[in-house]
Amino acid sequence: MTTKLLSVEEALEKVIEPITPLGSERIDLLSALGRVITENIIAPIDIPTTANSAMDGYAVRAIDLENASSRNPIRLKVIEDLPAGYIAKSNLDIGQAIRIMTGATIPNGADAVVMVEVTKTDGEYVEIYESVKVGQHIRLKGEDLQAGNLLISSGTKLGTSEIGVLALVQRPFVKVSRQPLVAILSTGDELVEIDEPITPGKVVNSNSYSLAALVKACGGIPFIQPIARDNEAEIRTSIEAALAADFIISSGGVSVGDYDYVKPVLNSLGAELKFWRVSMKPGKPIAFGMLKGKPYFGLPGNTVSSMLSFLLFVRPALLKAMNLAAPWTLPKIKVVLDSDARSKGDRRTYLRATLRYDNGLFYARLAPRQGSGVLSSMLGANALVVLEESVTEMKKGELVDAIIISNMF
Repeated sequence: MTTKLLSVEEALEKVIEPITPLGSERIDLLSALGRVITENIIAPIDIPTTANSAMDGYAVRAIDLENASSRNPIRLKVIEDLPAGYIAKSNLDIGQAIRIMTGATIPNGADAVVMVEVTKTDGEYVEIYESVKVGQHIRLKGEDLQAGNLLISSGTKLGTSEIGVLALVQRPFVKVSRQPLVAILSTGDELVEIDEPITPGKVVNSNSYSLAALVKACGGIPFIQPIARDNEAEIRTSIEAALAADFIISSGGVSVGDYDYVKPVLNSLGAELKFWRVSMKPGKPIAFGMLKGKPYFGLPGNTVSSMLSFLLFVRPALLKAMNLAAPWTLPKIKVVLDSDARSKGDRRTYLRATLRYDNGLFYARLAPRQGSGVLSSMLGANALVVLEESVTEMKKGELVDAIIISNMF
């Protein structure tokens, strides 16, 4: 394992390299929302299967209405009513019309549809007050989907539109990537569970829950383990139990203090550590390695450091494991600072911010407190403003990079 303080990009490369996609499972269509599909979906037929009407009106021959206008209405004989789902019994001939509903198949002989709003019924006849062009208000065969076309590629996360298309091509079941089971354990004598009283010197174990929420947001299944106290035996037991999962995430115990036991335990268990510490703030004391074939992330104990480390490193690994197509990193945009931004300049710094959109630009309002233990700074934050190493200050109004971490609207 290298002792060099890696850049974020170097560390991410080491994280991504050993991750392999998990297996697939076949599930019902509605359960597939938000999952990653692991098969290509090809259109089996043309949709629509026939040319059909785009609106209620009359199927006509465009040439019969060439001179139609409000001053010169054209009268056509209505020979049939045609609702959606049925085929016309008659072929359309000169001077004839068929009353047609939206979605109904265009009758033989018709080449346009007149919308009902420019017509007037007169017994067996209809008066039409506008001319039409050939093909007007007609949906062509295969206009939506054409047989043989690739509709959804393997590695696509299935949203509401994809579910609709899968239903359209009659796929009640689909193959999706298995959701990774992620073991989450927090370490430290100072921690108490969320239902226990807080005594002096103790803090609530919020990390397990924020990390579990992040895992769920990525599409994984979190498994929260009991708090592991600051001794090697308890931490070893917790880590060994976590090996039943696909991924292991611990928070705390990876720094350089006398009670930071995670790293020594991992070494004793034969973990292949890829790196320990990254040139970033917050989140410097992060470890990653492979433990008996399972990816292991040792995240910092500070709440914000833990969440940011997850977003930058764990999230991409989970997405790759779920067979999601690259890129796996969060999107980056340019934003305008609403206030001055400062950093020591010794490491790349990530500042929590809330974005607003105004007149074509995104503006970043920085959280007033940026400490790595200030979890409230994440409330409402939808972006991380990035100050690169050696940058100590950026002024209000300057353009700066920002990473989108949640929905902006």
